[in-house]
Amino acid sequence: MAKLISTYVCQQCGYKSPAYLGKCPQCDSWNSFVEELENLKTGNSKTYKRGVQQNQIIDLAKLTKTDYKRLDTGIEEFNRVLGGQPDKQDKLAKSLRAGGIVLGSLVLVSGDPGIGKSTLLTQLALNVNNSLYVAGEESAQQIKIRVDRLTPNAGLKVLNETDIDLIVEAIKSEKPSLVIVDSIQTLETTDLESVAGSVGQVRESAHRLQRLAKDLHIPIFLVGHVTKEGTVAGPKTLEHVVDVVLSLEGDPGNMFRILRVTKNRFGPTDEVGVFEMEEKGMIEVKNPSKIFLDQKVNAPGSAVTAILTGVRPLLVEIQALVTKTSLPSPRRTGSGIDNNRLQLLVAVLQKRLGLPLYDQDVFVNVTGGLKVFEPAADLAICMSIISSFKDQTLAPKSVFIGEVGLLGEVRQVRGIDKRSNEAKKLGFTNIISPEKAKNLAQAVKFSLQQP
Repeated sequence: MAKLISTYVCQQCGYKSPAYLGKCPQCDSWNSFVEELENLKTGNSKTYKRGVQQNQIIDLAKLTKTDYKRLDTGIEEFNRVLGGQPDKQDKLAKSLRAGGIVLGSLVLVSGDPGIGKSTLLTQLALNVNNSLYVAGEESAQQIKIRVDRLTPNAGLKVLNETDIDLIVEAIKSEKPSLVIVDSIQTLETTDLESVAGSVGQVRESAHRLQRLAKDLHIPIFLVGHVTKEGTVAGPKTLEHVVDVVLSLEGDPGNMFRILRVTKNRFGPTDEVGVFEMEEKGMIEVKNPSKIFLDQKVNAPGSAVTAILTGVRPLLVEIQALVTKTSLPSPRRTGSGIDNNRLQLLVAVLQKRLGLPLYDQDVFVNVTGGLKVFEPAADLAICMSIISSFKDQTLAPKSVFIGEVGLLGEVRQVRGIDKRSNEAKKLGFTNIISPEKAKNLAQAVKFSLQQP
């Protein structure tokens, strides 16, 4: 039996070394060496050798189109993010639905510490029969406490292990319906010399779990740590290996959590699920528009816009505060929006409407902890700034929808009818959109007067 050989490979030029080097002698890159396995055909790794049929050339015209088999999560908001709603008319087993987790998929869930990743995935495991929770960070007793908080006396299979080879063997033996690994950064294989959490260990563990998921058609969820910059810790290849990348976002001081999909091979990539963090776990928010506007105050600096998350419109409140600055360079600070976009819109207001904002600090916030990056919110941002600067309340029951161009024009956005209908359902009658206001001056005229 041949022996496994681990080598260190430069990620910039491919230079190989038997030992770790701080600087690559070929391309002069620093800290670019990652440990990799030279031979995966021996030992436990021989299990993953691909069959001949997988390497055959296939004519797509001769393939019969089949729908993905999905596993219902039991959480409607989760199903929405993963792609599709459960088919209530499905006559198959109750757990197999038209929406939810694709069998054999590898899903990465990332988020800040304490945001609720483990809580949400524990709820998922409790909803799916015969689930296996692989715990690399917590003991079984700690998970028991969380499970009792969510569903008292509920049963859940837990495996406390960090060796990827032993985990693979346990999954093959148990054959669960769903596997949750918390977290991928704690796994390691003895085939590599590097410590758990290193680039080589994370990548190798992810590859082995990917092959296992495809071979056994078992969906596997991986919990991923994030860096201080907000990106997934570990190699970028981790996000390329998985089928779906989910991000759980929210302000730790806020009760709302947003489950956002950034990559999805089986569905849309712009859907979000809205949850409310409570003592008994993550509670679905069925009507997020109403929740986000429940505490809205009709005061200067407040404007409402309609954004699209996938195919679902959401109404959110944009708040702005414009105040005299004592600094040489006034501040432009946005929470939940792109700062560069905010600076651009402030410049447009100064140029096209003549607002003297050169000596004013401008602060803009999206309430509820949401992040809004689509240009349809431009008009609402501009109107909230104008309202705060003039200290005038915008017309009641107003919603602002439209992209603002550099010339001050209000431009069309996609899904304008969906956004307008959602606003009307919630009682908003004064809808300021490109159909009603062609530029910022007209928008100000329609919104700063009583309807």
